Amino acid sequence: MNPPAHPVPTLYAAVRIDRERAPNVWEAWRFSVAEVVLDTGEFGTEPRLLRDDGALASTLFPGLAVSLHRDEAEGYYLNLSSGNPVWFVKWRIDDEDPSRAWPEAVTLSYNEAGRMLDAQEKVDNRPLPPEVRAWLQSFADQHYRPEPKQRRRPVSFKPPEER
Repeated sequence: MNPPAHPVPTLYAAVRIDRERAPNVWEAWRFSVAEVVLDTGEFGTEPRLLRDDGALASTLFPGLAVSLHRDEAEGYYLNLSSGNPVWFVKWRIDDEDPSRAWPEAVTLSYNEAGRMLDAQEKVDNRPLPPEVRAWLQSFADQHYRPEPKQRRRPVSFKPPEER
């Protein structure tokens, strides 16, 4: 098998999800993506319960791959140009046990996050650290090319049947 012509740049993230027990009379559990950090291997490979005092629990989910793809360059550019670049985290609640939730994927593409939201997925975001922002900026600078604007012919120059 031949290696890919263009290797896919990848880093790993660890996501901390907080779970609150009975935050109000309408909810038994409330989850939130509390933090996303760069994972350089120090967190291990398995989810880790960091805290559980009965009311609030925090779990760290390490080893989520974040890969950059050339066809998502516009989405990376949009994330960077937003003024506040973020990690986008898609996460799920267990259908069998609603007291459990976990992250499914992490992306840096604004467009990919939008597609996830369009598919009714739960997506939260957290600020991007400067070192990841620089890595993403370098990739976007190399691969993003805005589509050239096409000159629109004024309507008055078209025949009446084409207006």
